[in-house]
Amino acid sequence: MKLALFDMDGTLIDSQGHIVQSLSAAFAAIDRPAPSRAEILSQVGRSLPLFMRALAPGLEPEEEEQALNAYKASYKAMRERGVPPLFEGIADVLEAIHAQDDWLWGIATGASCRGLNAIAEGHALRLATRQCADDHPSKPDPSMVYAALQETGVSAVDAVVIGDTVFDMEMAAAAGVTALGVSWGYHRPMDLLDAGAVVVAETPADILVELQRMWGSNG
Repeated sequence: MKLALFDMDGTLIDSQGHIVQSLSAAFAAIDRPAPSRAEILSQVGRSLPLFMRALAPGLEPEEEEQALNAYKASYKAMRERGVPPLFEGIADVLEAIHAQDDWLWGIATGASCRGLNAIAEGHALRLATRQCADDHPSKPDPSMVYAALQETGVSAVDAVVIGDTVFDMEMAAAAGVTALGVSWGYHRPMDLLDAGAVVVAETPADILVELQRMWGSNG
């Protein structure tokens, strides 16, 4: 069996608007100016507490809790109005993976399990494994990859992490699996390559090209 382990935000779903708006709400709750969009997106991929600490170092514990609660409330309210969309072409990639008898796919995200489940249900995703921030240390710790491999029974040499941030690439390297970057997310392709990506996909269709190159095709 083979496993494609996808990041979620910036790789599968276009959640930039949700993230930036919720982060702005978090900073407003503690009467601080929000970071720029570029600063915010540079830290996407970490679990929420580390994400917040990277953007607002030195917060008092009470301030951090207040900011985190405001972020979660804002994101939940937006999600209830509609989950972020899949990037164009991603649904076709996931269907093509399903068409292969011995290919599996899953998600490893710095988002909460509630957030991951909402996306999975909202887009009717059929995942072999779900790994989220509630159960693991933040990326780039390899814990999520190890758990996904154990859950699916796939060996590290038969797995690939697919993501848009250096944290995804570093997580893959730490777990001893191949890293594949994508260009439409939040970090620069050159940074993904520097962090260990074997290649950076320019389009979702390129993901399939690379998987077929690595694994072949039985469909």
